[in-house]
Amino acid sequence: MTSQTQLFGRDSRRWNMKDFVRPDWPLLPYVGWQPTVLFTEGAERQRRTGALNDALDALDRTELTAVCEQVADLLIDDFCGDGEADLIRQYAYPLPAHVMVRLFGLPEADLPDVVRDVTLSADMTEESGPAYARLRERVSRLVTEKQARPGDDLPSRLLAHSARLTDEEAVLDIQVLVAGAHGPTANWIGNTLRLMLMDDDFSITLQGGRSSVGQALNEVLWKDPPLQNAPGRWAVQDCELAGRRIRRGDMLVLGIAAANADPQVQPAAYPDSGANRAHMSFSHGEYGCPFPAPELGELIAKTAVEVLLDRLPDVDLGVAPEEVRWRQSLWMRSLEALPVRFSPTAPMGQEAVWSGPR
Repeated sequence: MTSQTQLFGRDSRRWNMKDFVRPDWPLLPYVGWQPTVLFTEGAERQRRTGALNDALDALDRTELTAVCEQVADLLIDDFCGDGEADLIRQYAYPLPAHVMVRLFGLPEADLPDVVRDVTLSADMTEESGPAYARLRERVSRLVTEKQARPGDDLPSRLLAHSARLTDEEAVLDIQVLVAGAHGPTANWIGNTLRLMLMDDDFSITLQGGRSSVGQALNEVLWKDPPLQNAPGRWAVQDCELAGRRIRRGDMLVLGIAAANADPQVQPAAYPDSGANRAHMSFSHGEYGCPFPAPELGELIAKTAVEVLLDRLPDVDLGVAPEEVRWRQSLWMRSLEALPVRFSPTAPMGQEAVWSGPR
């Protein structure tokens, strides 16, 4: 389905149920058509994704790793002396946001509000619409500032790209990038830490050197992908899919977690998925993630997990395993909290790697 763009497109204006949706439906920002890169097709999609791909690919991986390491150390410094922490609220969720603030050239003072609004908009509750609108306003101000004073940051590179994005296109596509980068990366970090703390078999192989953080990250993409369901594709014409009749304009939801659990893809006789990257967690085809995004997301997540294990080597689950609960979300696979205990240590006392927009 993801490979057949002639049958299943991204333009939701063809949705045959759109006239029955109320204006305040929390999902509307994600399935109602907007002039963002998400809903483009054909040559327009290639123009917009080309700009995003090039802007992301221009990021220096060594510099990004250094920023991630220093952000991770700063966050750990805040709780390392306590001997306990919630690794979701205090680490996994703020870390990608801190990194994005630096990559996007946002003011450091905007960080708490950015984290709040990105998180709320991803939850798809009645608070999602207002959070989405606030995030758009914040990105709009950022684009205006970068047009006047470009810097060494991702939005400036996007605005200077030969694709010649309009200001509106830049605002919309940067917002898509922010939402797509924060939640899934934060959940990837949190779900990987959960695997390491709660899966005895994996923990033993990790400590014995037979598994790596990279393998844990990949295993999570199979078992607990950060985005478990994703809207959507819309049928371009009447067709049949796996014996099911699809009507023109039907919306299809990608069941990413379900696809990864398909026994024909991952036979029960071979449960170890550490080296197998044939999962659907980044989608596939023309409408999949921009090509550098999985690599950059993995770099951020891998660095976050490695720094934590290095700084807090005896970190252990702080509650009974059955008390660790998943958040109630149709789309995201994320934890409500991940309480841990560890031996208190002194903070490293590093200065912030970044002090303001460039």
